[in-house]
Amino acid sequence: MINWQKEQMQLLFEAKSELAFFQVLTEIAEELGFNYCAYGMRILLPLSQPKVIMRNNYPLQWQQRYEHEGYLMLDPTVAHAKRSTLPLLWSDFSSANHHLFWEDARAHGLHSGWAQSCRDANGTIGLLTLARSDENITFNELRKISLQLTWLAQAAHEGILPWLAGKYKQETVTQLTAREIEVLRWSADGKTAEEVSRIMSISDRTVNFHISNALKKLNSTNKISAAIKATVFGIL
Repeated sequence: MINWQKEQMQLLFEAKSELAFFQVLTEIAEELGFNYCAYGMRILLPLSQPKVIMRNNYPLQWQQRYEHEGYLMLDPTVAHAKRSTLPLLWSDFSSANHHLFWEDARAHGLHSGWAQSCRDANGTIGLLTLARSDENITFNELRKISLQLTWLAQAAHEGILPWLAGKYKQETVTQLTAREIEVLRWSADGKTAEEVSRIMSISDRTVNFHISNALKKLNSTNKISAAIKATVFGIL
């Protein structure tokens, strides 16, 4: 396993472009028994219109169908990725609620698959999906390659993120001080500047000073926006 990781890591991080990185990713997927590979990334901010970027080698007709039908909003694997980083099999979601979606996927040559999401400190969610057009994934097969799959999901997220983040201007945050975080945390709980000053034994002016600095660093116009961003970025 360790040697395998080193070999794949070298191949992935020697890639000179996003396209080359994804090509290596698909080749690793094929070695693991999957002829389709997909990676999706969701940047949480702005909350009103989060960016979603997808890369895959699915059949062109399925890509077009997926976009035309608005399946991004219905895809149960995407919904799962927003809630959990646990790996999943497509067969776990073949309920009546998603019957038409899975029937459509199978009609386009996507028979079975595995997926796992990752989340980083900036709130970016990545979802790696490996799929194939033939038989189901068996328990014994999954047991043999589960460590490789989990590692690959993490490596894909860490490796492709710089390419996509740079292209789509992923937002980053200057490090907040411990005092700024504490003041913002109390503010997020609904405390006024006067209440925070009593809790922290500092003046109202100092509280407002820390809030002002936090707003600038988080590129926010008010405490609510700053608190939401700080929460999304895992600061609070």
